[in-house]
Amino acid sequence: MTRHAHLFGLGLRKPHYRDFLAGSVAVDFVEVISENFMVPGGRPRDILRRVRRDYRVAMHGVSMSVGSADGLDEDYLRRLKALADEIEPFLLSDHLCWTRLGAHNAHDLLPMPYDDEALDLICDNVDRAQEVLGRTLLIENPSSYVTFATSRMTEWEFLAALCRRTGCVLLIDVNNIHVSAINHGFSGADYLAGIPMTHVRQVHLAGHMAGRDLLIDTHDQPVSAPVWQLLQALLGQVQDVAVMIERDDNIPPLDILLAELDLARDIAARVEAERSVPCA
Repeated sequence: MTRHAHLFGLGLRKPHYRDFLAGSVAVDFVEVISENFMVPGGRPRDILRRVRRDYRVAMHGVSMSVGSADGLDEDYLRRLKALADEIEPFLLSDHLCWTRLGAHNAHDLLPMPYDDEALDLICDNVDRAQEVLGRTLLIENPSSYVTFATSRMTEWEFLAALCRRTGCVLLIDVNNIHVSAINHGFSGADYLAGIPMTHVRQVHLAGHMAGRDLLIDTHDQPVSAPVWQLLQALLGQVQDVAVMIERDDNIPPLDILLAELDLARDIAARVEAERSVPCA
């Protein structure tokens, strides 16, 4: 029976630079926010080069704006390619969203309608990104707080169609599934059932907070129990994936994050053990 060798990692954040530079952190990879390192030269780029000597790196973008009706920013793509060519990440991702209108960047991950027109647009942009980068792009499902009357597909149907048409693969943020499911009244299990699991390459885990009417994806809290449950369900359906915890605010000491990452390892081990039990 095939055993699954998932990878487990953390985001590379400033409070923990010293630990990662020492090469002593027990993770399989680190993930960086691409835009923080896209300026050639300087201290951030030097730190990333040094960290890359000891760890595999995943690059995660927040500004590609694959949902932009203006098309992609070619200068952005060239700078992203230059960083990727130097660092040689094993994964390169961005979000199913738009962030830019003309020269104006909202610095937020803005939602898309899930209809045929939007699908055509995003497929064109993803195709262009993959052509310039010379790499397969991972697309991440967003957290969602509004829906569109024009949507004709569920988010998971939209992602499945995007994968079929462009050959892109998926970064599944399990916390975002839970946040959106609670906010919009659908089932996280239905979402997982609709995802093309053969296209899943990476998994994000993060925390959220409860607002007055909605859950808010804040990345400043520990992973919640429902998200761990969704992770277990997901790992039962995928091959080898890279699993990591995102923490972007209220960042705790590294040992706390590593202990939380061990929970993900434990869940993966439990799923693997259940797979290994012979059927009666």
